[in-house]
Amino acid sequence: MSDTILSHDEFDLISGRYHETAARSHSIDTRCYLEDKYLEIEREQIFHRSWQFVCHEEKLREPGSYVSLRVEGRSVVALCNREGELRAYYNVCQHRGHELLFGDGQTKRITCPYHAWTYDLDGALVNAPRSGHIEDFDRNSICLEPVSIETFCHLVFVNLDRDAAPLAEQSGGLAEEILAYAPDLAGLTFARRLTYTLEANWKSVVDNFLECYHCQVAHKGFSSMIDMDTYQVRTHGIYSSHMAKARAGANNAYDIEGATVTDHAVWFLWPNMTLMRYPGSGNFMVWRFYPLGPEETFEVFDFFFEHAEPGAVEQEAIEFIDKVLQPEDIGLVESVQRGMRTPAFNSGRYMVDAEGSGMSEHAVHHFHGLLLDAYRRAAEISA
Repeated sequence: MSDTILSHDEFDLISGRYHETAARSHSIDTRCYLEDKYLEIEREQIFHRSWQFVCHEEKLREPGSYVSLRVEGRSVVALCNREGELRAYYNVCQHRGHELLFGDGQTKRITCPYHAWTYDLDGALVNAPRSGHIEDFDRNSICLEPVSIETFCHLVFVNLDRDAAPLAEQSGGLAEEILAYAPDLAGLTFARRLTYTLEANWKSVVDNFLECYHCQVAHKGFSSMIDMDTYQVRTHGIYSSHMAKARAGANNAYDIEGATVTDHAVWFLWPNMTLMRYPGSGNFMVWRFYPLGPEETFEVFDFFFEHAEPGAVEQEAIEFIDKVLQPEDIGLVESVQRGMRTPAFNSGRYMVDAEGSGMSEHAVHHFHGLLLDAYRRAAEISA
């Protein structure tokens, strides 16, 4: 636990204009997007307590396969043990804390590159050079610190909170929704990764994603491909769904003639990721937003297709996202972040409608409610 303190007065200040009814509510205060304090709270109360994406299950199918990652400053490794079972640990040696594995790959045992302490794939220490010289050295009492791991919709997630409920339980009907729209997800394979660094708070990026009120203004190509009259947004616990049909005929985004996938089916999963199925051939995308600082975000965008090498149609879709859609959105959220630095704006109204259309901002309101729950926990701890 850090020394970050959030007083009840500060909590009242950032949440005072928020109302549980979106049509009556203002957004949370811009201090949450600008000050280091709130990012520290988010690390403790959100990122270190939530399920974070690791990879598609294909990457950890073989015994000895592993993927290392960082969860807001904390090094973790997910792996497949000799029995084919998933395991995850803090990726640090119990001797001096050196990180054990880097990147991804295959290994029979885990050997620290600092002093060669060696662990088996179930985390037990099997060798510590020169430990025979040490009094009362009990090798059997030393093991890697476990981390919760789960396969959800053929995707692997970890959670640093050992008491956290399983993602399948927390997310209610999400798995059923995803697999109804992406029944081929198990057979898809990793094909591409895009990354971006933005001069904006990670929450600004999420806010922008959660509404299409701006789409017909700022995303002409996307709006020509999607039938906005069919766009519906629903909020459910720790996720929201964003569904629409593709328009028939030509568009200004990319070619979807003869597409086998004709839905825009997208889910935001708390706190920092989106799971996506775009019109075209069989596909799935996992998009994550990682804070680098209170006003800087690192985005990772993974594409899964029917084949590891994208075909011409898939490549056109990737290039539309990379060269058109992303630059449009990056420009929007960076402008919002600059505006938040001025004294002229600290909170705004949500534009919502009763129909839950894509033009409504009720999913942003839902996200802010989850944020305030986390800030409230911090205030209660500080009291």
